[in-house]
Amino acid sequence: MSKDLPSLWSNLPMAPIDKILGINDQCKADTFPLKVNLCVGAYRDEKGNSVVLKSVREAEHRVIGKKLDKEYTAITGLPSFVEKAIELAYGRDGDILSTDCIAATQSISGTGGCRLMAEFVATFSLAKNRKIHIPSLTWPNHITLSNNAGLIPVTYKYYNIQECRIDFTGMVEDIRAAEDGSLFMLHACAHNPTGCDPTREQWDELSAIMKAKRHMIFFDLAYQGFASGDPERDAYSVRKFVQDGHQIMLSQSFAKNFGLYGERTGLFSIVTASAEEAERVNSQLKVMVRGMYSNPPIHGARIVVEILSDPALKSLWLSECKGMADRIQSMRLSLRQKVEAGMLAATPIDGSKSRKNWSHITEQIGMFCYTGLSLEQVLRLRSEFHVYCTDDGRFSMAGVNESNIDYLSHAMVSVCMT
Repeated sequence: MSKDLPSLWSNLPMAPIDKILGINDQCKADTFPLKVNLCVGAYRDEKGNSVVLKSVREAEHRVIGKKLDKEYTAITGLPSFVEKAIELAYGRDGDILSTDCIAATQSISGTGGCRLMAEFVATFSLAKNRKIHIPSLTWPNHITLSNNAGLIPVTYKYYNIQECRIDFTGMVEDIRAAEDGSLFMLHACAHNPTGCDPTREQWDELSAIMKAKRHMIFFDLAYQGFASGDPERDAYSVRKFVQDGHQIMLSQSFAKNFGLYGERTGLFSIVTASAEEAERVNSQLKVMVRGMYSNPPIHGARIVVEILSDPALKSLWLSECKGMADRIQSMRLSLRQKVEAGMLAATPIDGSKSRKNWSHITEQIGMFCYTGLSLEQVLRLRSEFHVYCTDDGRFSMAGVNESNIDYLSHAMVSVCMT
């Protein structure tokens, strides 16, 4: 390059560090031997190692053994994967609706599905005043991808930070106050970052209210099977809304529940009124996908199909889902008990500092624990104890294990008591 010419990129500003991955990078660079990484939502075993499920290993072995080609998939993905993914989320054909009424395309994991939703809504001006209503606390990328598609994220009440529980009354108030036909994003299960979901009775009430308001519903289903250990239970909200007549949009991720993080396997689907309507919606999804990434990757989709098509493999996968969920729930209970014991032991005789309730640790579900720690406490965890979590105090519970839980609970007690 000629030194006489200025660089075309000389005025390009530095982008801000990703709120989650940036902290994870800091943790990786930390050489402290007892450091604890609670940033990224990826499952770890009891020794802190990444995990490839046995069902996935076996399915992958079978897929490779078939010596399949590496041709492009169809624009909307591997047809057998689309079929199996729809069944996993919505139930068997005919249970609550005919699958012929569902338009669907394989997506670049859950993020890609969310992005397709935003692009679809923006392209056809389906959102009232271009607004998408998202929970007051949500995965930061929901905001980014909505903005990038030209939508305007606005928040509705979801979580009471002081009481560490869902603000259901406030949530209902905001849903009722929104203009009829507004677009709402809902976390189907294992809400990120709080881990707090509505009860079944609350989902029933939300469905009725939102139907009366004719709101447009988008579900982000990133943790089916991983949240409770039971994919059927975790799909309750989605199926309830469909059963009640909502024409929902849905993004599914196969990262957490199948451990296919790097395979980028997902599905975006839209419930329509008829097979003919689904065909028209699919035609537009094809145009959209073609212009964004042409077609999706194939390997992860083949693995999912292999597992969900074989009763024995599916049974193994279900047991592994439950195993992951059970281990995380066990760590929740242990962490709560150790923090509560530590707080009690460190509290002055007058009890002035022992009033914080830690029951929310075990009441929450899924990958994350929204601890309620302040930013100051989080920064102290990072600087003094080399414990890395997001600035809002969200812990990835998959990073907690028997070898670090005593150190972690001690660090939590220390920043809360001094």
